[in-house]
Amino acid sequence: MKQTQPPLEIGMLLYPGLTLLDLFGPQTVFSWFANTHLVWKTKDPVISDTGIAVQPTATFETCPRELDILFVPGGFGQQKIMNDSEVLAFLADQAARSKYITSVCSGSLLLGAAGLLKGYKATSHWSAREALRMYGAEPVDARVVVDRNRVTGGGVTAGIDFGLVLLAKLRGDDAAKLTQLAMEYDPEPPFNAGNPKAAGPAIIEQAMSMMAAEMERQAG
Repeated sequence: MKQTQPPLEIGMLLYPGLTLLDLFGPQTVFSWFANTHLVWKTKDPVISDTGIAVQPTATFETCPRELDILFVPGGFGQQKIMNDSEVLAFLADQAARSKYITSVCSGSLLLGAAGLLKGYKATSHWSAREALRMYGAEPVDARVVVDRNRVTGGGVTAGIDFGLVLLAKLRGDDAAKLTQLAMEYDPEPPFNAGNPKAAGPAIIEQAMSMMAAEMERQAG
C-alpha cells in the first residue's frame, strides 16, 4: 500500500513494571504507519513486569507536543505511579493536544487518575474494569471501546484489536486489514478460557490469586 499521508506521531508511556504485550501489540500494529516515541522520565532502560528492559526514546520534556495518539499500557507496576504527580501532569498536558487519548488493559485506570476519562465509556482488564467508576468513567465489557477521541482496549491481547480499530479510523480499513494479514492475526485459542464468563469460578479464583501475588511482588 502506497502511503501518501505523513506518519502518525505516537507517544507511548513507559514505566517500571509495565506489561510488554500491552505495549508491543499496539506498537507492532502501528509501526508501518507511525513514528513511535517511547516516553519515560529518563532515558534509562525501563524494566517490564517480566524482567525485560525497554529503552525509552524520549523523556517527558523531549516528547513531541503534538501527538496523534497518546497511549498508556497497563502492568503490575502501575500502582506505584497512580499518584505520581509528574506522570499525571505529563498525561494531562499531552492529552490537551493529542487527537486520541488511549490505553490498553489497566492503563485506562491511569488515564482516569489523570482526569481524562470522566464522562467517557471505557474498558480495562476484566479484573480492573469496575474500578473505572472511581474516576467517573462508565465501564464497558468489550475488547475495544471508542467514545469520541478516547479509545480503550481490554486486557493484554486486546491491544492488537485496539490497534487495528484505531489504525482503521486513522488510515482506513485497508491499512488495518493489510497489517492484520502481515501479522497473521487469526487467533484460534486452544482453550475457551480467555474471559471470566468462559473460564469459570475455579480458574478465576486462581488467576486473581496469582495476579494479587505478582502485584504485591512488584510493589515490593
